[in-house]
Amino acid sequence: MALAVEQPTTTPEQPPRFADVDLVGTDRAMLDALRAYGADALVDETRAFGRVAGSTALLDAGFAANEHPPQLVPYDRGGARTDAIALHPGWHEVLGAAVRAGVSGAAWTDGRPGAHVARAAGFIAINQAEAGVGCPLAMTHSSVPALRLEPSVAAVWEPLVTSGSYDPRPIGPQDKTGALVGMALTERSGGSDVRRSTTVAVPHEDGTWRVTGEKWFVSAIQSDAMFVLAQTADGLSTLLVPCRNPDGSRNGMRVDRLKDKLGNRSNPTAEVTFDGAVGHLVGEQGRGVRAIMAMIQGTRLDCILGSAAVMRVGTTEAIHWSRHRIAFGRRLVDQPAMTAVLADLALESEAAMWSGLRLARAVEDQAAGDTHAAAFRRLALPTLKYWVCKRAPAQLGEALECLGGYGYTEESRVARAYREAPLMSVWEGSGNVQALDVLRALQTDPGCAEAVMDELDGARGANRRLDGEADALRADLAGGAAGIGEARAREVTGRVARAIQAAQMVRHAPDFVADAFCATRLDGSAGGGVFGALPTGLDVEAIVSRATGTED
Repeated sequence: MALAVEQPTTTPEQPPRFADVDLVGTDRAMLDALRAYGADALVDETRAFGRVAGSTALLDAGFAANEHPPQLVPYDRGGARTDAIALHPGWHEVLGAAVRAGVSGAAWTDGRPGAHVARAAGFIAINQAEAGVGCPLAMTHSSVPALRLEPSVAAVWEPLVTSGSYDPRPIGPQDKTGALVGMALTERSGGSDVRRSTTVAVPHEDGTWRVTGEKWFVSAIQSDAMFVLAQTADGLSTLLVPCRNPDGSRNGMRVDRLKDKLGNRSNPTAEVTFDGAVGHLVGEQGRGVRAIMAMIQGTRLDCILGSAAVMRVGTTEAIHWSRHRIAFGRRLVDQPAMTAVLADLALESEAAMWSGLRLARAVEDQAAGDTHAAAFRRLALPTLKYWVCKRAPAQLGEALECLGGYGYTEESRVARAYREAPLMSVWEGSGNVQALDVLRALQTDPGCAEAVMDELDGARGANRRLDGEADALRADLAGGAAGIGEARAREVTGRVARAIQAAQMVRHAPDFVADAFCATRLDGSAGGGVFGALPTGLDVEAIVSRATGTED
């Protein structure tokens, strides 16, 4: 099929800016996923937020927040120590819009079917405007299951987290209308091996704890409270530490410096020293890893959603550029070599989106007591976190290349998205951590493998490649962690991830998309292939059209 010709609104040498776009409504695959996963009634309001996120005003605010990164203001003009964080108004504009739209914690108390799925779609949308706000949104949303481990803590903080009110004032929780919650886990010894933590917490006679130690990498330091891992008499434990005292002063914490990061530059990340900070025990003493995992399960999902967001930026910007850019007498999009690349970018982007929204559905089902959903999530979450987050940097690199020199400039959203892409793979456990967690899941929860196989069997009969891969995976998973071994952990994890993605697309996407994905991702070449090296016979024009909501 031929693409409808769009007349350039500027000269062929300078395509128009990609702005004032409904970031949800122009994403046909996302609309399909919202309906497939039970969020039909929330499509209209999700689209309304997509228009806000894609507005020129919010896109400009995202650029401004990066061009004017946060600054540490350790003292006020009178010389008093404040450790204030100065944030550009653009940061507040983007983050405030997301919180008010329910992208932080509101889904936990929404009560409407599909609330978590719609929230995931909103998270993808806002991260296309500015990915830096994704960190506080992810941690705040994911804090609710951890807060609920201690009812007295949840009674104070859950209403603030789920309120949908953006309140950046540096004051105590008793005066807030809404709150952001972060994590302070990583120390100088490293991030993944948290049991080596040297931060300590000692009980106080009033039932609170006093936390002392250093944390080397604390993102969203402007948050209102932090979950902190610290050693107690019974071992590593989790505590919630409010960042402010009732009078607004810092609660026994000093911000030593802000990090100068590769990406995520609008989001303040700090080195922090706790010195007798008042904290509240969450979960059992000595079971701190288990308690904090109640939160990290959610932030891992949001790493997948964040990867989907930056891949969506790369895909839409590359297609937009190619539809307006003329080279060698033709639009780039009409040249078969470029069309193949754009279609391949779109396939990867769509698969990432299906991954995230399917897991959001599992979160909602698990919260309602569905044990099968819990088993599926246990294996699918580290599997998809591993694969989707690994694919993002390669996909963004190819998308940037489609825009040539313009893509490499800071005027381009793709350059910023490219710097964000590796972040999601580093955050909340790197690739090896995820692959080893897959082995751990197979060893400790045998039902999780069957739950994933049930997911694949739900698409059986529609695509022979998927059926063949499902049979091969069943044999691999039957051997459990011991049968796979650490050396093959990445290989099997990637194969399971691609099969889960394929199953979603076979069940819910048009045949020309699902068949193309299976033909290019399930033949053993996905691990080392380059984008655009597609087999013949695929409807690449239709795939490109679907990616940006263009009418056939």
